[in-house]
Amino acid sequence: MKDIEHKPAPRGRFITFEGGEGSGKSTQIRMLADYLEEQKIKVILTREPGGSPGAEIIRHLLLSGMGKLLGPEAETLLFAAARDDHVHQVIKPALEQGTWVLCDRFTDSTAAYQGKVGNVNPAMIEALERVTIGSLKPDITFILDVPVAVGLQRAINRRGKAMADRFEQENLEFHEKLRMAYREIAADDPKRCVLIDANADADEVGRRIRDELQARLPAPAEQEPAHHG
Repeated sequence: MKDIEHKPAPRGRFITFEGGEGSGKSTQIRMLADYLEEQKIKVILTREPGGSPGAEIIRHLLLSGMGKLLGPEAETLLFAAARDDHVHQVIKPALEQGTWVLCDRFTDSTAAYQGKVGNVNPAMIEALERVTIGSLKPDITFILDVPVAVGLQRAINRRGKAMADRFEQENLEFHEKLRMAYREIAADDPKRCVLIDANADADEVGRRIRDELQARLPAPAEQEPAHHG
């Protein structure tokens, strides 16, 4: 009697969302997750820094401003440590099981915040990427672009009376440089990155994201659903 052949689940898709403060990433990730689940696609939502127990501890240190006190290179090492734990504990296992991973920030954030704006040596950032993610790259990255004044006002409205975090506290020049950094990243890698005008109604932005996803990746409805259980 022949053994039953067990076909491995197709690899899940890895989709990342990037952008400056108040660009609407969290809202758009939730909207895309709802859409994919309607298509019977198994999805998890995660974030950086954070996403795994160890990385969440480091997130608290980073957003409190502790990393900034240590200097840009040390802060970059903390981000890398958090990413290493996140990738190996959450992202890679999910993708191997056929789950689609939607991540709020990934390596482009390090390239923009610490690299292009913080002036950390690109060779250091590239070396850390080789160690933490290896060959893992997002299938598609949505970079949400909004005028700095709009994004910062959104961030203020979102946090209410809570204290601004490490990056929200930066000056206007920092955020303008950050926006330009993300636009450069999108221009340098057009096959992977999609620059989305996010200065619009959330539903309209969501429609643009779904249209780009369908154009660049096989339609979710055509994917073989991941088996549950």
